[in-house]
Amino acid sequence: MDLPGLLTDALPLRDSQPALSFADGEVLRGLSEAQFRLTHQPKLNMRSGRIDAVEALLRWDHPARGLLLPDRFIERTEQSGTIRPLTLWTFEQAIIDQALLRNAGYAVRIFVNLSAGLLTDEEIVAQLCKMPSRPGVDLGIEVTERSVIGDPDLAFANIRRLRGAGFAISIDDYGSGLSSLTYLKQIEADELKIDKSFITSLGTSHRDPLIVRSTIDLAHALGMQVTAEGVETPAAHALLTVMGCDSMQGFLIGRPMRVDALPAFLERFDPVSISIPFDGRALRDHRIWKRA
Repeated sequence: MDLPGLLTDALPLRDSQPALSFADGEVLRGLSEAQFRLTHQPKLNMRSGRIDAVEALLRWDHPARGLLLPDRFIERTEQSGTIRPLTLWTFEQAIIDQALLRNAGYAVRIFVNLSAGLLTDEEIVAQLCKMPSRPGVDLGIEVTERSVIGDPDLAFANIRRLRGAGFAISIDDYGSGLSSLTYLKQIEADELKIDKSFITSLGTSHRDPLIVRSTIDLAHALGMQVTAEGVETPAAHALLTVMGCDSMQGFLIGRPMRVDALPAFLERFDPVSISIPFDGRALRDHRIWKRA
């Protein structure tokens, strides 16, 4: 789907670039001068065939360095503490964007990534907990396992606080590190997102499909929905459908885009256009995925 407003700044996300060094005041100045913005990547609900959620992705239109993706500046903001005002701005902007979509007739949950160190920041958590009570706000928070390693007890408690306040909780990038079943069973989450490194190799690896299928079954047994990240081909879409994946996110579904481009995208999106007919060659060993 080639719609006006789709952004190609998602392309460099395939390969991380080194973090940049910059003065702390640059972030605060960027916030005051509206240099930051959000793009939103659609998530397809496989049960309804609708785009019912998006992931908010932060972008920095730096006046001297051009468009910066998070891997270029988030690490520095975490070190300096400027991640705190940047995070609050991101959540507030997500609420504004959600209201724009609602006014256009679309109820879409927006997921926002929470930096690992902030999950144990009591002041930030307290401020975030006030947001879901506002009229029309439907937000999710994506956390990684790294978020709970430093102080697991406090992290688990704050996840419960955020979830109790009305946020949907998503475990992001599952499988990208040394994922621990000990942590997984303690995190009260609504969703588990399988890292794209497993999804992009579904058609070429014998082990990854087994890992993906077993992860889906495990998450469902723990009461969580499953989203696959990095879905880029109809064959991967077909395999994940057979495996029982609940939602999909990736370039096949839609690239990150500005909020003003989302209504047109949502209006024209047709799930049939990204699917392929059942084909044993495309769904190699599909009987494995159908076993209970």
